[in-house]
Amino acid sequence: MRMTGAGDARVAKLYFYYASMNAGKSTVLLQAGFNYRERGMNPLLFTAAVDDRAGQGTIASRIGLSAPADVFAANTDLFAAVAAAHAADTVHCVLVDEAQFLTRAQVWQLARVADELGIPVLCYGLRTDFLGHLFEGSSALLAIADVLSELKAVCACGRKATMNLRIDAAGRAVTSGQQTEIGGNDRYVALCRRHFAAALAGTHQP
Repeated sequence: MRMTGAGDARVAKLYFYYASMNAGKSTVLLQAGFNYRERGMNPLLFTAAVDDRAGQGTIASRIGLSAPADVFAANTDLFAAVAAAHAADTVHCVLVDEAQFLTRAQVWQLARVADELGIPVLCYGLRTDFLGHLFEGSSALLAIADVLSELKAVCACGRKATMNLRIDAAGRAVTSGQQTEIGGNDRYVALCRRHFAAALAGTHQP
């Protein structure tokens, strides 16, 4: 993506970078933030309040990179939050981690950030849950984002991993439960569609 200054609605877009688990979404986000800061620009980072694996208000990658971030909950008005930050100190880019946890209304708020404030918004998140269903935030982003980009992960078979299988302590597929359950490699495995379906059917051990 070509970096732009804030305030130019002609070029500001809403981006959605989606992938399965372990595709490096947070790493790419943190690299983007570093690139902006290196050029003397001010990125504003957000992450979901529900995901506190690295500590509240911290975006962390599996390779050891991390950065502080503002948190959003379901009732956070992201347009108001960005507008207030922008009024205090020019915001050049908004980076959102765990974007699958956005509400539909918040996705439209981020669209307003791009359209009305002229600030590019880059969202990173999962597309589907452990049963292959779209998250609310991902569904809305797939519907209205200006740019969609898939980040690649690899299944153990060598094919592209697009699905996120939830597993129990014995490594067996979990086929019911709440959509949101925070966890890492101890709770989720990234699989290709074929092996995901087989694991849910009980004919494949992830």
